[in-house]
Amino acid sequence: MKLIAAVNNDWGIGKNNDLLYHISSDMKFFRSKTKDNVIIIGRKTLESFPGGMPLKNRVNIVLTRDEKYKCDDAVIVHSIDEIAKQIKKYPDKEIYLCGGEAIYSLLLPYCIEAYITKVQDNRDCDKFMVNLDLHPDWYKSEESDIFDEDGYKFSFCTYKNKKVKEF
Repeated sequence: MKLIAAVNNDWGIGKNNDLLYHISSDMKFFRSKTKDNVIIIGRKTLESFPGGMPLKNRVNIVLTRDEKYKCDDAVIVHSIDEIAKQIKKYPDKEIYLCGGEAIYSLLLPYCIEAYITKVQDNRDCDKFMVNLDLHPDWYKSEESDIFDEDGYKFSFCTYKNKKVKEF
């Protein structure tokens, strides 16, 4: 499984159930990675999508504690074990962890790689991801040049997990 996120200088990822940034290149990067693959998201993240609907051209697996939660065109699961069973159904697809905060924290140990768009900004936020620069199991393997777009400076980074936990 791979993680994908955009973070600010404090590893903030969102505020008021919305992304901090809507940078065209980052959105294009997200689409290029996740299209025709599987994404794992939390219920609140799904509800933050346009119309609260699953993303098209992807298998949307939604983790929620709400046993009665239903959503057309999404696979609803309630545990890590259920996630493991579902992703085994897609051996030819990449699996992407796409948030939010609780989902990133819960499933981070199972990720082999993380694609992080690092935005040089200190925007106020209320949701954070674990700082992979400080995490002992993770290291940065690549970083792009710095881009300037939509009023933001950012780079694309790839991190690798040295101790991936198996399902």
